[in-house]
Amino acid sequence: MGKRLVIAIDGPAASGKSTTAKSIAKLLGYTYIDTGAMYRSAALAAFRAKISFDDIDKLKDMLEHISISFQISADMQIVLLNGKDVSKRIRDADITKLSSEIATIPIVRHKMVKLQQQMGDEGGVVMDGRDIGTVVFPNADIKFFLTASTRVRALRRWKELPEGAVTVEQVEKDLVWRDKNDSSRSVGPLLKADDAIHVDTSGLSVQQQINQIYSQVKTKINSEDMT
Repeated sequence: MGKRLVIAIDGPAASGKSTTAKSIAKLLGYTYIDTGAMYRSAALAAFRAKISFDDIDKLKDMLEHISISFQISADMQIVLLNGKDVSKRIRDADITKLSSEIATIPIVRHKMVKLQQQMGDEGGVVMDGRDIGTVVFPNADIKFFLTASTRVRALRRWKELPEGAVTVEQVEKDLVWRDKNDSSRSVGPLLKADDAIHVDTSGLSVQQQINQIYSQVKTKINSEDMT
Protein backbone atom coordinates (compact mmCIF):
# COMPACT_ATOMS: atom_id res chain seq x y z
CA MET A 1 0.00 0.00 0.00
CA GLY A 2 1.31 3.41 -0.98
CA LYS A 3 1.33 6.59 1.03
CA ARG A 4 -2.07 7.62 2.36
CA LEU A 5 -2.53 11.28 1.56
CA VAL A 6 -3.96 14.25 3.41
CA ILE A 7 -6.33 15.93 0.93
CA ALA A 8 -7.54 19.46 1.67
CA ILE A 9 -10.61 20.90 -0.05
CA ASP A 10 -11.48 24.51 0.80
CA GLY A 11 -14.04 26.95 -0.51
CA PRO A 12 -17.09 29.06 0.36
CA ALA A 13 -20.50 27.66 1.32
CA ALA A 14 -22.31 25.65 -1.39
CA SER A 15 -19.28 25.57 -3.70
CA GLY A 16 -19.54 21.78 -3.84
CA LYS A 17 -16.66 20.97 -1.52
CA SER A 18 -18.54 18.73 0.92
CA THR A 19 -20.26 16.67 -1.78
CA THR A 20 -16.95 16.26 -3.60
CA ALA A 21 -14.96 15.49 -0.46
CA LYS A 22 -17.38 12.75 0.61
CA SER A 23 -17.23 11.11 -2.82
CA ILE A 24 -13.44 11.32 -3.09
CA ALA A 25 -13.06 9.78 0.37
CA LYS A 26 -15.39 6.93 -0.58
CA LEU A 27 -13.59 6.26 -3.86
CA LEU A 28 -10.22 6.13 -2.09
CA GLY A 29 -11.35 4.32 1.03
CA TYR A 30 -10.28 7.35 3.07
CA THR A 31 -11.95 9.00 6.06
CA TYR A 32 -14.02 12.10 5.33
CA ILE A 33 -13.78 14.81 8.00
CA ASP A 34 -16.47 17.48 7.82
CA THR A 35 -14.82 20.38 9.65
CA GLY A 36 -17.88 22.56 9.16
CA ALA A 37 -19.91 20.02 11.15
CA MET A 38 -17.40 20.38 13.96
CA TYR A 39 -17.98 24.13 14.24
CA ARG A 40 -21.72 23.56 13.96
CA SER A 41 -21.48 21.06 16.81
CA ALA A 42 -19.54 23.52 18.96
CA ALA A 43 -22.20 26.16 18.25
CA LEU A 44 -24.96 23.71 19.20
CA ALA A 45 -23.17 22.80 22.43
CA ALA A 46 -22.90 26.47 23.39
CA PHE A 47 -26.52 27.08 22.40
CA ARG A 48 -27.81 24.21 24.51
CA ALA A 49 -25.72 25.31 27.50
CA LYS A 50 -26.94 28.89 27.02
CA ILE A 51 -23.36 30.15 26.82
CA SER A 52 -22.83 33.61 25.39
CA PHE A 53 -20.07 33.81 22.80
CA ASP A 54 -18.70 36.73 24.82
CA ASP A 55 -18.21 34.53 27.89
CA ILE A 56 -14.74 33.18 27.11
CA ASP A 57 -14.33 31.38 30.45
CA LYS A 58 -17.51 29.34 29.98
CA LEU A 59 -16.63 28.63 26.35
CA LYS A 60 -13.19 27.44 27.39
CA ASP A 61 -14.70 25.08 29.98
CA MET A 62 -17.16 23.75 27.42
CA LEU A 63 -14.38 23.10 24.90
CA GLU A 64 -12.30 21.22 27.46
CA HIS A 65 -15.09 18.66 27.82
CA ILE A 66 -16.49 18.56 24.29
CA SER A 67 -16.39 15.38 22.22
CA ILE A 68 -17.01 15.45 18.47
CA SER A 69 -16.72 12.36 16.30
CA PHE A 70 -17.96 10.83 13.07
CA GLN A 71 -19.48 7.43 12.29
CA ILE A 72 -20.71 5.79 9.12
CA SER A 73 -24.20 4.28 9.31
CA ALA A 74 -26.05 2.91 6.29
CA ASP A 75 -23.59 4.72 4.01
CA MET A 76 -24.37 8.02 5.75
CA GLN A 77 -22.00 10.00 7.94
CA ILE A 78 -23.32 10.57 11.45
CA VAL A 79 -22.05 13.47 13.55
CA LEU A 80 -21.83 12.76 17.27
CA LEU A 81 -21.68 15.53 19.87
CA ASN A 82 -20.79 14.13 23.28
CA GLY A 83 -21.95 10.73 22.05
CA LYS A 84 -25.31 11.92 20.69
CA ASP A 85 -26.37 12.07 17.04
CA VAL A 86 -26.77 15.75 16.06
CA SER A 87 -26.47 15.30 12.28
CA LYS A 88 -29.83 16.93 11.52
CA ARG A 89 -29.96 19.54 14.28
CA ILE A 90 -26.67 21.17 13.31
CA ARG A 91 -28.04 21.87 9.82
CA ASP A 92 -30.91 24.01 11.08
CA ALA A 93 -30.81 27.70 10.15
CA ASP A 94 -30.23 28.98 13.69
CA ILE A 95 -27.20 26.75 14.26
CA THR A 96 -25.87 27.48 10.75
CA LYS A 97 -25.75 31.19 11.59
CA LEU A 98 -24.26 30.58 15.04
CA SER A 99 -21.57 28.30 13.60
CA SER A 100 -20.23 31.09 11.40
CA GLU A 101 -20.12 33.36 14.44
CA ILE A 102 -18.46 30.90 16.82
CA ALA A 103 -15.85 30.09 14.17
CA THR A 104 -14.42 33.61 14.59
CA ILE A 105 -13.52 33.00 18.25
CA PRO A 106 -9.79 32.15 18.63
CA ILE A 107 -10.12 29.57 21.43
CA VAL A 108 -12.80 27.72 19.47
CA ARG A 109 -10.71 27.62 16.29
CA HIS A 110 -7.65 26.52 18.26
CA LYS A 111 -9.58 23.60 19.75
CA MET A 112 -11.16 22.55 16.45
CA VAL A 113 -7.86 22.80 14.57
CA LYS A 114 -6.18 20.64 17.21
CA LEU A 115 -8.91 18.00 16.89
CA GLN A 116 -8.72 18.10 13.08
CA GLN A 117 -4.95 17.68 13.08
CA GLN A 118 -5.25 14.69 15.39
CA MET A 119 -7.83 13.11 13.08
CA GLY A 120 -5.59 13.54 10.05
CA ASP A 121 -2.28 12.76 11.70
CA GLU A 122 -1.79 9.40 9.96
CA GLY A 123 -3.08 10.44 6.54
CA GLY A 124 -5.81 8.75 4.57
CA VAL A 125 -8.20 11.65 5.10
CA VAL A 126 -10.17 14.08 2.97
CA MET A 127 -10.91 17.24 4.90
CA ASP A 128 -13.04 20.13 3.71
CA GLY A 129 -13.51 23.58 5.20
CA ARG A 130 -12.29 27.12 4.79
CA ASP A 131 -8.77 27.05 6.18
CA ILE A 132 -7.66 23.42 5.78
CA GLY A 133 -4.93 24.15 3.25
CA THR A 134 -3.75 27.33 4.97
CA VAL A 135 -4.03 26.63 8.72
CA VAL A 136 -5.02 23.07 9.61
CA PHE A 137 -2.80 21.24 7.12
CA PRO A 138 -0.57 23.77 5.35
CA ASN A 139 1.58 20.79 4.28
CA ALA A 140 -1.31 18.73 2.92
CA ASP A 141 -0.26 16.43 0.09
CA ILE A 142 -2.73 18.01 -2.33
CA LYS A 143 -5.04 21.00 -1.96
CA PHE A 144 -8.09 22.21 -3.84
CA PHE A 145 -10.01 25.48 -3.65
CA LEU A 146 -13.55 25.24 -5.03
CA THR A 147 -15.60 28.25 -6.06
CA ALA A 148 -18.84 28.99 -7.91
CA SER A 149 -20.82 32.12 -8.60
CA THR A 150 -22.98 33.41 -5.75
CA ARG A 151 -26.17 32.81 -7.75
CA VAL A 152 -25.26 29.22 -8.58
CA ARG A 153 -24.41 28.53 -4.95
CA ALA A 154 -27.66 30.12 -3.79
CA LEU A 155 -29.70 27.95 -6.16
CA ARG A 156 -27.91 24.84 -4.93
CA ARG A 157 -28.61 25.64 -1.29
CA TRP A 158 -32.21 26.72 -2.01
CA LYS A 159 -33.01 23.39 -3.70
CA GLU A 160 -31.91 21.57 -0.54
CA LEU A 161 -34.49 23.42 1.58
CA PRO A 162 -38.18 22.55 2.05
CA GLU A 163 -40.34 24.04 -0.73
CA GLY A 164 -41.50 27.55 0.11
CA ALA A 165 -39.33 27.81 3.23
CA VAL A 166 -37.37 30.77 1.92
CA THR A 167 -36.75 32.57 -1.38
CA VAL A 168 -33.61 32.05 -3.42
CA GLU A 169 -32.93 35.78 -3.03
CA GLN A 170 -32.84 35.40 0.75
CA VAL A 171 -30.52 32.41 0.46
CA GLU A 172 -28.23 34.46 -1.78
CA LYS A 173 -28.29 37.35 0.69
CA ASP A 174 -27.34 34.98 3.52
CA LEU A 175 -24.49 33.53 1.45
CA VAL A 176 -23.11 37.01 0.73
CA TRP A 177 -23.18 37.74 4.47
CA ARG A 178 -21.50 34.45 5.28
CA ASP A 179 -18.81 34.90 2.61
CA LYS A 180 -17.96 38.32 4.03
CA ASN A 181 -17.90 37.00 7.58
CA ASP A 182 -15.76 33.99 6.67
CA SER A 183 -13.30 36.00 4.57
CA SER A 184 -12.85 38.95 6.94
CA ARG A 185 -12.40 37.16 10.26
CA SER A 186 -8.97 37.57 11.82
CA VAL A 187 -8.47 33.90 12.68
CA GLY A 188 -8.50 31.20 9.99
CA PRO A 189 -10.23 33.23 7.27
CA LEU A 190 -11.54 31.73 4.05
CA LEU A 191 -8.45 31.96 1.86
CA LYS A 192 -7.01 30.09 -1.09
CA ALA A 193 -3.61 28.55 -0.35
CA ASP A 194 -0.93 29.56 -2.86
CA ASP A 195 -0.41 25.93 -3.88
CA ALA A 196 -4.11 24.97 -4.03
CA ILE A 197 -5.65 23.90 -7.33
CA HIS A 198 -8.54 26.24 -8.18
CA VAL A 199 -11.70 24.58 -9.50
CA ASP A 200 -14.71 26.69 -10.54
CA THR A 201 -17.71 24.39 -10.24
CA SER A 202 -20.30 26.86 -11.61
CA GLY A 203 -20.71 25.04 -14.89
CA LEU A 204 -19.89 21.53 -13.70
CA SER A 205 -22.22 18.73 -12.74
CA VAL A 206 -21.54 17.00 -9.44
CA GLN A 207 -20.07 14.02 -11.26
CA GLN A 208 -17.85 16.24 -13.43
CA GLN A 209 -16.32 18.00 -10.45
CA ILE A 210 -15.77 14.69 -8.66
CA ASN A 211 -14.13 13.19 -11.77
CA GLN A 212 -11.88 16.21 -12.24
CA ILE A 213 -10.60 16.21 -8.67
CA TYR A 214 -10.34 12.41 -8.43
CA SER A 215 -8.22 12.34 -11.56
CA GLN A 216 -5.76 14.83 -10.08
CA VAL A 217 -5.65 12.99 -6.76
CA LYS A 218 -4.91 9.69 -8.50
CA THR A 219 -2.10 11.35 -10.44
CA LYS A 220 -0.66 12.57 -7.14
CA ILE A 221 -0.97 9.14 -5.53
CA ASN A 222 0.75 7.49 -8.51
CA SER A 223 3.59 10.00 -8.40
CA GLU A 224 4.05 9.38 -4.66
CA ASP A 225 4.14 5.59 -5.23
CA MET A 226 6.91 6.02 -7.82
CA THR A 227 9.20 8.01 -5.48
